[in-house]
Amino acid sequence: MTLLHLAGVTRTVQLVDAPPLTILSGVDLDVAVGDRVSIVGRSGSGKSTLLNLLGLLDNPTSGDLEFDGRPVRSFSSGERDRVRGRDVGFIFQQFNLLQGRTALENVMTPLLYAQGKQFWQRARIATEMLDRVGLGHRLGAMPDKLSGGEQQRVAIARSLVRGPRLILADEPTGALDLETGADVMALLDEVAAGSGAALITITHDPAIAALATRHLRLDHGVLTVTDTSAEPDAHSGALAAVPA
Repeated sequence: MTLLHLAGVTRTVQLVDAPPLTILSGVDLDVAVGDRVSIVGRSGSGKSTLLNLLGLLDNPTSGDLEFDGRPVRSFSSGERDRVRGRDVGFIFQQFNLLQGRTALENVMTPLLYAQGKQFWQRARIATEMLDRVGLGHRLGAMPDKLSGGEQQRVAIARSLVRGPRLILADEPTGALDLETGADVMALLDEVAAGSGAALITITHDPAIAALATRHLRLDHGVLTVTDTSAEPDAHSGALAAVPA
């Protein structure tokens, strides 16, 4: 089942005293439930703009963008916020944890906007998610007492606690060393697979990109399919770094 559909998507911004700047040009992409997609691109290639579109934070200038079979333009502002909060999980290079709040309180935060059982049982649900990412023993730890890898695990738990159908990981290992980064990606893939979520990883690291099953490149706003078989060293290096 197709979760995301982009056809001929462009994104253009109007500059002061200058011609319009085209950031994305004719992007076509289909993402199905359970897909594992990597998008590689240099700084300035349009990755952040594409992420904003995929995460329902922005509309394309032209072209079609559908989420779960519905044109995103048809969503009201409130509905867009509800769909994004319920169905999309964001993971960033910077962990963006709330300082002065425990690991448990950080993971509980998205559930404050939930309804029914998710809201009333938020402490139990957050505890179970932290246990799932291997931090059940660190519920009361403050962010400054956690290692980089542990902070990213809290960020992963927070992004997944509402059971999103789409996970957007933006340079999720950029602040981590190679071994910890590969460990975090293996964990993220495992947890996403367990929930059936689609996972899109946006990165500049070919080794991280090679862990996906579909590989794309964004260059000057143009999205193309790449063949990672031409990069065996990056692929084997990434896998070798994943602990057994």
